[in-house]
Parts: sequence; structure tokens; C-alpha cells
Amino acid sequence: MERIELDLLDLGLSVGLIAVAIALSIWQQLGLQGQLALAAARTVVQLLVVGTFLEAVFEWKNPWAILAVLAVMLTIASIVAKNRIGNKLPNVLPMVWGSICFSSALTMTYVNLVVLREPQVWSDPHYIIPLTGIVLGNATNAAAIAGERLATTLNNTQIEIETHLSLGATPQQAIASYRREAIRAGLIPTLNAMMVVGIVTLPGIITGQLLSGVKPLNAAAYQILIMFMLACVNLLTALLVTRGIAGKFFNAEAQLQQF
Repeated sequence: MERIELDLLDLGLSVGLIAVAIALSIWQQLGLQGQLALAAARTVVQLLVVGTFLEAVFEWKNPWAILAVLAVMLTIASIVAKNRIGNKLPNVLPMVWGSICFSSALTMTYVNLVVLREPQVWSDPHYIIPLTGIVLGNATNAAAIAGERLATTLNNTQIEIETHLSLGATPQQAIASYRREAIRAGLIPTLNAMMVVGIVTLPGIITGQLLSGVKPLNAAAYQILIMFMLACVNLLTALLVTRGIAGKFFNAEAQLQQF
């Protein structure tokens, strides 16, 4: 069976699915019709713009253009995570940017040098942009969930933390249990996905490859690689972000600060 291409008519007909969702919202008086319409419009505009832009980048295959795309993706991911964590903490954006950048770069370097062992992958946008995009998107969620959980907990447990400090604990010792819980929270989506992948869900990578005609076992192998990549990058990102946030809650005299 040949690959089925979607044209503008097909995309127009797919709007019927959103129309059904909007009709259901109106019928059940959920008040979601405006949000659904706006989300659908943004989805169409954003993906068509990105698709057009990436098509040009894929044809051009210029390393600097690829780096520019990855830098923009990284910056947007960092801003999204920072906004979720909160705007009261000082200099959170550079810390989140550095954490996501380091963990993503380390993961992608390992995959390229150890697993794929193909130097040309770095200059091939067909590989580097989609794989990095998946890694960045998941690292963003891990940073946002773990960072927000830790910041909220530290703001709400001032008495407990100061009690530990007064008994001689260091700042890191006083918040160690809160940091561990925040890191665990950041890994919950990844662990849940790994538990049910292939049984309950077929993620985007394996689905896309199957639709493009790739052999099922090869598609499954790529999905295994992706899941392991996400486990590594998410845990590393959560570790770095929570460590950075913890440091912002204490001054040079090891006194707890509130934000």
C-alpha cells in the first residue's frame, strides 16, 4: 500500500472532528467551544508555518540553520518551563535554559555517538530536529513539573525547613525529602508512558513510522530508543532544575528566603 498524502481538502474535512467536539461542548454546556476553536486555529496556523519553514530547512541542510532552529526550540521550551515554575524566583530562565540544554545535549550526544554511530546525523535535519524536538518537549515538562512542585513546597513548609536548619542541618539536608518528591513528580508522566507503551498507546514516533511504511519491528526499536532517551533526559533535567531552584531559596548565610 502506498503512503497516503493529505491535501488541503483532507485537512478541511478533518475540521469536522473539531466541529463535533465544539457541538458536544455546546450540548453539555461545558463552555469550552471558544477554547476549542482558538486551540484548533492556533494548531493549524502554527503547524503549517512550522511545516513550511522546516521544509525549507530540510532542503537547505545548512548546519547554521539547523543550529538556529534548535536554539529557538530550546529557548521557547525554557520560557514555557520558567512560566510554569513561576515569575517570583530571580534568574530562573537562564538556569532552566542551561539545565535543559545540558541534559538534552548530553542525551543526543550519547545517542549519536554510541547508539546510531552516524556522524552525518548531526547535519541531517531529518534526524536531528525531530529527535531533539521530542527530547526538548519532554525535558520541558519534567523541568516545569519538578520545578513548580519544589518551589511551591518550599514556600509552604517554611517552619519545617527552619526547624531543620536550627537543629544543624545544611540547606540541602533540610530540603532533601522535598527535592526527591519533586524529582519523582517530574518523572511520573515518563514512567506512566513507559509502563503502557505498546499495550495501551502507540506513541507518535512508532505511529508515524508505521504510516510511512517502516517495518513494525524497526519502528518498535526506534520507539524503545526514544523512551530510554526520555527517561534519561527527564531525570537529568529534573535533577538540575531542582538543584538550581533549591539554591535560590537560601542566601549566602544559609537562611531560607520566601518568594
